[in-house]
Amino acid sequence: MTPTQLRAFAAVVRLGSVKRAAADLEVSEAAVSLHVGQLRKELGDKLFVRTSSGLAFTPGGLRLASRATEMLSLQDLTILEVRQAGVGRRLLRVATSALFAEHAAPGLIELFAERANDLAVELSTHSPSRFEALLLSRAVDVAIGPRPAHLDPSITSTDFLNYQVVAVAGPDHPITKVLQPGVSALREQTWLLGPSATDDAEVVPAFLRRLNVPEEHQRIFQSHAAALEEAKRGKGLALALSFAVSQDLANGDLKRVTTPALPAQGAWSVLVLTDPQAPPAAAELTRFVTTPRATQAMLRGAGVTVGRFRPSIHVTLWS
Repeated sequence: MTPTQLRAFAAVVRLGSVKRAAADLEVSEAAVSLHVGQLRKELGDKLFVRTSSGLAFTPGGLRLASRATEMLSLQDLTILEVRQAGVGRRLLRVATSALFAEHAAPGLIELFAERANDLAVELSTHSPSRFEALLLSRAVDVAIGPRPAHLDPSITSTDFLNYQVVAVAGPDHPITKVLQPGVSALREQTWLLGPSATDDAEVVPAFLRRLNVPEEHQRIFQSHAAALEEAKRGKGLALALSFAVSQDLANGDLKRVTTPALPAQGAWSVLVLTDPQAPPAAAELTRFVTTPRATQAMLRGAGVTVGRFRPSIHVTLWS
């Protein structure tokens, strides 16, 4: 019985099919079936059978599913502890949504990391829909962003910051001359968007659907900052966090576009496992993120040097 076999079986249990498990693990369906077949042979149990309504697990399969999660979690935790002991530092792995990662994470993480000289923080961006799986598999210690609709009971969610999304345009854009643009006029504009526009768990896609903006009028950039720069040049309208563009609005570099559909409201939450084996730093960050100092750092930013903070970056290119 190997970790690879257990990971394949655990994915089948979690996702309900071999096909979805293969896609999640980024391997072929044949590879997942092979690993499950090896477990069946070693344990002498079918583990599950296919029915017209999905997979039906045997009592032994359900017992293995529970043990597999525990064993894989212990393996991941052991690897992490050994690595930390080797370098004399603790590691806190934080998953965030794209919007939070760009606008609020730098100030928060720098201020939090300053409190402990032995703490290193690894930041990666993911869809909030993956937060639950990442936490349950121990791939990350903390997840920050919009709270998923459904969460496993073993995960605790704490809301800590509400935000608004507003529409902005360059000061010379024709739409800024209209006091109250109609929905049809807004629908026909070019919308300059950041990576969060591709994630249904974020506020931006919901607004675009509500306004029924055609895909051909949407331009998605690798960062929200790049989209705002294009908006300043009069290339279209952008959706932005109100606190992130407050200085640009005050300076006259951008103007707010009024629409009944905005501002749109959103909220960020911090998610952690309610597990005594979870890293103490995860609980520390959960407490810290609700403090006034943390809020100020997220809204205003603290500035992060390359040497102090090296997040993992996942970039998607659009043609």
